[in-house]
Amino acid sequence: MFIPMATQGERRAATRQRLLDAAAELFAERGVEGSSVDAIAERADRTSGALYDHFGGKDGLLFALLDGWIDDVAVVIGAELVTATTLDERLVSIWRNVSDPPTGDDRWIELEHELWTYAVRNDAAREHLVKRYRAAWDGVDEAFAEWTQDGVHGVGAAVIGVLLGLQMMRRVDPAAVTDDLAIAALRGVVHTTTGASP
Repeated sequence: MFIPMATQGERRAATRQRLLDAAAELFAERGVEGSSVDAIAERADRTSGALYDHFGGKDGLLFALLDGWIDDVAVVIGAELVTATTLDERLVSIWRNVSDPPTGDDRWIELEHELWTYAVRNDAAREHLVKRYRAAWDGVDEAFAEWTQDGVHGVGAAVIGVLLGLQMMRRVDPAAVTDDLAIAALRGVVHTTTGASP
């Protein structure tokens, strides 16, 4: 009987995914600073050398984990926005994918908050976070410029801030942040910040 062997690429991909999964669990349980490279490697049943080989260290692993989830959500949102025709339909798509992401379960907001807290004390993490947020803000600005009659600019930071804040509050008390409230808050940010018409 022939038993196919995994290729080197498949083994590397499997190791990478095991490390990402282990880090997601430990970062959520213990925080970034409370999760050592050795503990992550042990949880993944891999070596610390494998972690350094794939990610360069714990910070690289954290960035890869969050960036991967954001990329997955961006693909889904992009596909949904193709069929959306109104500002509210677009806001609903964005909110739904942030509040109930297609990957990463609910851990992503915990890790986003953990990264923010970690970045306050770590310059390299802060620089990475600044680049990531600026790219997100620019993407939102470009989208809203296309979606509104007034060619809106400069709303990205406010929209992302409201999205993250609403999702954090929903994690604390799910009943406090309904979908309708979230959409109304996002709509209000866009209209108040820019005076845009839907």
